[in-house]
Amino acid sequence: MDQTSIQASGGEAAAADKVKYMPGFGNDFETESLPGALPQGQNSPQKCNYGLYAEQLSGSPFTAPRGTNERSWLYRIRPSVRHTRRFSNASYPLWKTAPCLDEHSLPLGQLRWDPIPAPEERLNFLEGVRTITTAGDATTQVGMSAHAYVFNEDMVDDYFFNADGELLIVPQLGAIRVFTEMGIMDVEPAEICLIPRGMMFKILTSGEQPAWRGYICENYGAKFTLPERGPIGANCLANPRDFKTPVAAYEDKEKPCRVHVKWCGKFYVTEIGHSPLDVVAWHGNYAPFKYDLRTFSPVGAILFDHPDPSIFSVLTAPTEDAGTANVDFVIFPPRWLVAEHTFRPPWYHRNIMSEFMGLIHGQYDAKEEGFVPGGMSLHNMMLPHGPDAVAFEKAANAELKPVKLDHTMAFMFETRYPQQLTKYAAELETLQDDYLECWDGLERKFDGTPGIK
Repeated sequence: MDQTSIQASGGEAAAADKVKYMPGFGNDFETESLPGALPQGQNSPQKCNYGLYAEQLSGSPFTAPRGTNERSWLYRIRPSVRHTRRFSNASYPLWKTAPCLDEHSLPLGQLRWDPIPAPEERLNFLEGVRTITTAGDATTQVGMSAHAYVFNEDMVDDYFFNADGELLIVPQLGAIRVFTEMGIMDVEPAEICLIPRGMMFKILTSGEQPAWRGYICENYGAKFTLPERGPIGANCLANPRDFKTPVAAYEDKEKPCRVHVKWCGKFYVTEIGHSPLDVVAWHGNYAPFKYDLRTFSPVGAILFDHPDPSIFSVLTAPTEDAGTANVDFVIFPPRWLVAEHTFRPPWYHRNIMSEFMGLIHGQYDAKEEGFVPGGMSLHNMMLPHGPDAVAFEKAANAELKPVKLDHTMAFMFETRYPQQLTKYAAELETLQDDYLECWDGLERKFDGTPGIK
């Protein structure tokens, strides 16, 4: 990658050790790569400095209430109309979009997969996306898709924007560089990043290793925001200051490039003669961000019982029904367990929500074996799930002294809609045929005798 063609805030080359960010969630930011590139006191002057073009990118209707109105003004080398020419059809057959009722013979059930292996062929990020589940309907902006990705090649002259939804990217193996229209984010495992709907970007590898792997939540509905804390109050969980939005950075490249688009579940490509990542300055609140999951401040029971897992929500995409999410992004980070006279792992339950889980690193306390980093599980609405037999026996008989769950990071994409399994996921070789056996050891203990056994 030619670093000399990339200019960041202050006009410096955007080397890895100079990527900079602005703190805060949902802020109105302003940033410029060249001094004076950002107009002051107005959005659209008759002539912009440096011969730039002014352009607005809207993430909400113009008339949305102030609290949900999102837009940014971009000052770029060419307007976006020059970043698309005549489109051709393109194909990414393993990236599916809801509604997607793939034909497969796998019946309903609780499911779990080992990690997707490294590809034998050369694949960039777009080519490496594999859809595991879909829910809702992207054309009505309802629901989500859960994807895994595995790739080993940079998007050097290829760029992408997704008109169907925003992308929440969760790296699991290998750090990535996400170069968006509005700046650069370096994202490593245990961090996440969000790319807003419609924003152009490319993804590059960072470091040396055989392959890069992770997870994606493609959110078709209302954008992710911070959940309300309710009685928790003003602090803890994901604090706004820990979200980082990149400063302006642009790529001044005059050579053949390709812009790929996802629109209503179909893919298109157009060829242009320059980089579309040419925003020299911008201001507004419609912007990408990254977040370090290790800065999440968990709260929990300090006397007895196990609270609902909703206390671990990092982000939520709401619906019109209060408290019912289109998607919740939930993590299970390192934390202390101190509850007395309590079964400490997650309890057995059936749920109206559908849960897609992944493990970034470490061990998940409810599934001590079989659920490995890079793996996935799916527990759809109203299907029972909970600790396996080994985890139950260990927790039911443990000495209840303070214990720290450390060196672990699991997550969940949880949605109110049923998650439909794709044909790819149903036929994936890493699907664990013996997953249901993890509960076989949960035998009858009832003997009719009063008291605790």
